[in-house]
Amino acid sequence: MSDTREPKQFVVSDRNLALELVRVTEAAALASAHWTGRGQKNDADGAAVEAMRIAFDTVAIDGTVVIGEGEMDEAPMLYIGEKVGAGGPAMDIAVDPLEGTNLCAKDMPNALTVVALAEKGNFLHAPDVYMDKIVVGPNLPDGVVDLESSIEANLRNLAKAKNKSISDIVLCTLERDRHAELIAKTREAGARVRLLSDGDVAAAIAACMDNSQVDIYAGSGGAPEGVLAAAAVRCVNGQMQGRLLFEDDAQRQRALKMNPGKDPDRKLGLHDMAAGSVLFSATGVTSGFLLRGIHRYTTHAVTHSLVMRSKSGTVRFIEGHHNFNTKTWTPQ
Repeated sequence: MSDTREPKQFVVSDRNLALELVRVTEAAALASAHWTGRGQKNDADGAAVEAMRIAFDTVAIDGTVVIGEGEMDEAPMLYIGEKVGAGGPAMDIAVDPLEGTNLCAKDMPNALTVVALAEKGNFLHAPDVYMDKIVVGPNLPDGVVDLESSIEANLRNLAKAKNKSISDIVLCTLERDRHAELIAKTREAGARVRLLSDGDVAAAIAACMDNSQVDIYAGSGGAPEGVLAAAAVRCVNGQMQGRLLFEDDAQRQRALKMNPGKDPDRKLGLHDMAAGSVLFSATGVTSGFLLRGIHRYTTHAVTHSLVMRSKSGTVRFIEGHHNFNTKTWTPQ
């Protein structure tokens, strides 16, 4: 009988790579934490971007940024197409060096630094447009919710699958005018709504975590953030669907150019957005329902991170203690 197990060397390097990603998100979080509550979101974002880019130089991959800070002429680093890493397996990289720049600037909950990796060609190349999204957690019947169903039907089906009353279901969404109907219909159906000012990657992950008290995430947010969310949802075996939303034909043509031969208006399944073996890491900048934020002391800082692998389904929460006297970066 043939042995179909993966070579031990690949498995070990994959595990090590997942932990290396934590160092990348930690570096970005530590750099941006200096700007928490200072009202300067661009400075916070810039610090995170620079620290994350430097940290990638030590990661043993031949990486290409496919979800990043924009086009080459729009961003000085971590732009789409940029090569990063110290050499190794070819990987696609999706990053949000500071998810929730406003949250960091105002010292509000749920600011994160986020990185996801997939084998080359396995991330959706998402333009900077909106994406309609719906996310639920693991251990539910396939198709329990659907992007093309009404929110009322989705809530009924989800409540039945979870053996809950609809009144105990919590839907999380961004507080935006465009979500007024979604919010109203959710409440009319009897469910509760948790509103966020920013940060839908954290919200999508929370819908997959038992201790978050979020049952479903729905609504529209950034498409690049949708790909990052899909990577995380893959790692915990949750369910997610999405659809790109275009304001004009130029945006639609941009999406078609980035994904040749694919209908840009199609409903996207989870594996359309993040396929193959996926790794995901996030570090808290400000405390939220997913992660604790950076705690700074006179001589050191404490970080709280999440790292996941789709291959094993393992979810690790890691607390890091960083000594300012021996750290390679200088605290500001």
